[in-house]
Formats: sequence, C-alpha cells, structure tokens
Amino acid sequence: MNWIRRLVIGQYPSAFKNFQTRITIGVLLALLFSSACRPKRPPKSTPQMGAEGQFWVRVLLARDANSCFFNTCSPFLVKQGYLKTYLYGFGKPEAGTQITISKGTITIAGKPFSSERITIEPDEPCIFNLDGYDYRGMLELIVRPDGLGFDAVNLVPLEPYLAGVVGAEMPDYWEPEALKAQAIAARTYCMYIKKRFGAGRNWDVRKTAANQVYLGVAIESPLIWQIIDETWGEVLTCPKGREKLFPAYYSSVCGGHTEDRRNVFGGGDEADCNRAETLAGVRCPYCKDVVRPKFFFWPDVYIDKKTISQRLIQSYPSLKRLGEIVNIVVAEQSDYEQFSRLTQIRIVGSNGKSDSLRAEDFRLAIDPSGKSLKSTVFQLKDLGDTWAFLQGRGCGHGAGMCQCGAQAMARKGKTAKQILSYYYPGSKIVSLY
Repeated sequence: MNWIRRLVIGQYPSAFKNFQTRITIGVLLALLFSSACRPKRPPKSTPQMGAEGQFWVRVLLARDANSCFFNTCSPFLVKQGYLKTYLYGFGKPEAGTQITISKGTITIAGKPFSSERITIEPDEPCIFNLDGYDYRGMLELIVRPDGLGFDAVNLVPLEPYLAGVVGAEMPDYWEPEALKAQAIAARTYCMYIKKRFGAGRNWDVRKTAANQVYLGVAIESPLIWQIIDETWGEVLTCPKGREKLFPAYYSSVCGGHTEDRRNVFGGGDEADCNRAETLAGVRCPYCKDVVRPKFFFWPDVYIDKKTISQRLIQSYPSLKRLGEIVNIVVAEQSDYEQFSRLTQIRIVGSNGKSDSLRAEDFRLAIDPSGKSLKSTVFQLKDLGDTWAFLQGRGCGHGAGMCQCGAQAMARKGKTAKQILSYYYPGSKIVSLY
C-alpha cells in the first residue's frame, strides 16, 4: 500500500495531471479501501461444530409433526440415541426427501428407523433445509411416546444460532452498537433458558417469539456475522456474589419506561439478579425518537365480552369455576409520568368468585399474536357488550432492554456496553469462552 500512500500525499504529482487519471485512481482507492472495510461474507461452512455440548442449542422447529420435507446440499448420516451411534449413510439427495412416521417408526427416503431418537447429520457445510427453511447444524427427530408424531429439533452451536436470531430480532441496518447489545442480550437469554429449563425437556428454546425469533440461514448477513464475531461468547452476568447469568429479556418498544420483570413474568430468585435490580424498570426517553408516532401509540381496540370470555377460558380452563365472566378489574399497575402499565388483572365470575392473572398473560390470552393488543399499557373501559382498550402505547412486554431505545442510544454515540448497563443496571459483560 506504500504506492497508494505516496500518491495520496503527493510524491507523484504527475499522476494527477489529467482529470481521467485522477478519476481512475480515485475509483481504485475507493475499491481498495471499501474492500478492506467490508464485512466478511457469512461462512459457507458452519463454525463452532466442534464446541462442547454445553455450548450447543436445541431449537424446537416443529412439535407433534407426522411428516416433514428434508433436503441438504451434501451427503448425510443418520445416528440414534443420545450417544449418536451411527445407523446409516445417505448420499446427497437430488430433490430432497419426505420424512414420515408410522407406529413409532420414522422413515427417511424409504428407509425405516425404529429408534425413539434419531439425528440427521449433514456433511460440510452442515446446513439442511426443513420445510423450506435453511438451518445450520443437525436435525434431531424425537418420537412421541404414543408413536404418532415427532418433535423436530435443530441442534446448532451457540454462535451460528445467534446469527439466525440477531437479524430476526433487530434490523441488520441498525447501528452496530445496538446490534452488539442485541447479540449479547440474546446470547445471555438463550444460555439462561437452556440452563434453567432445558434439562427437563427435549429442547432448550422455541424458534418463535415465545423465546426469541430464530429464522436460520435466511436472516444471516455479512454485518450480522461481523457482530457475532465481535461479541463472540460475550454474555451478561449479575456481579453480586457469584457471577450468574440472568434472563436478559428485551422487547420492541417500552413506551417510555421499562418494567420490573417480576411484574411481567412473576417469581424470580437470586440467580435472576433481583437483589441487584438488574431487571428492574428504568426510564426510557429514547424509543420515541426511533419509532414513528403511529407505531409508538397504537389504535384503540374493541373486543366483545363473549369473545374475551371464550379466549380466557380456552387459555386458562380453571376460570370455568367462576361461571360466566361478568367483570374485569385492574388490580395492580405501575404508574409513570405519562402513562400506567397494567400488571395484575382480576377476573370476576357470576358466582361471586374471582381469580387473578398477570396483565401480560391476560393480554396474550386475548390476543396471542400481540398484533392488536401490543402491550399492557392501555386503559380498560366497559362499554356494555364490549371491552375497550384505549390509549395504548409501546409494543411488547416492556421488561429488560428496549430495542428501539437501544437504537436511539447507539445513534447518540453510546456503546453496546453503555446500552446494556443502562437497561440492565449492575450487569457485567463476561466471556463464556
């Protein structure tokens, strides 16, 4: 690069004598410098495949399925059981293959396998397609006890898993520091959920917003992989006592103040860092600067009482003991400067009995998609045959990091560390490996 340096500082002035030469050199310089700064392409082969088991993630892709369509660009092996004992090797499928189950026996490309648990392991680049979506790692099929269906689980190392999460949870054109904060929060959340709940089931996390959205290879991009590389293995811990992971919740738009996780999800123990107030609510003057007003404030919602009763009882059958639901009362709320977030709802029945639900559970029972009732920031009003949800604002449960707030902070020059310290007070970034 010395000759470029000499041209730039004028040691070869003759090279700049005519306009065409200057343009040519300018283009050349731009290409050279832009290629040096350009993010790496997503890796063709899946990294971290040799990681220890504790750093693998089991993502539930499908539950109680009786068939699926599988494809891969390479030969693949079929193994059985927890020890993954070799059973059979397949060549590269020309047009994919149907996987079916009958009486507890899984059939792949006409070959039956009677094991209760089989793993399909593609060769390099360790990418497979399931029902039209590409994923890295391996595919595990776990037969239901009744033999009538199976769960499809993606076994994938932590970092490739995150490459399929970060761009799904936050646009990859957002500020790099916001994306870094998202990557660290998502990595922390995943490892906490895996450790706390994974031991009691055949999977660690779902691929949906019930945990965090995972879209696999399709959502990867050069910038996302650069973010993954720059935060490789970084997680948040609570520094009080022994350093422990905590559930680093996050939501889209908090509406002006995040919420204490205990008011949203209940419970909590020392491992959740409640003593350190790491998941306490904080004021957020930032998200309104990123979201358009029509998305910051959502339209009033009107739902007839019969529909609400049906949806509540469908989600919580124990409410049947109340008889007909005759009233819904706000039992608790968090009051902030410009709004209140409902945290506890009391359901009153025709027989005089009542029961309580966390407001977030109430919201999702009525509107599981979250597309209409976008948050629990609203005013509840009885209109006779209809319940009205008025003056709503924000989007999501409101606990932990506000994603739009993180973007606004990054625009103002804040680093990922500063963003995370703000939304998770007292937290500390450490490396897993």
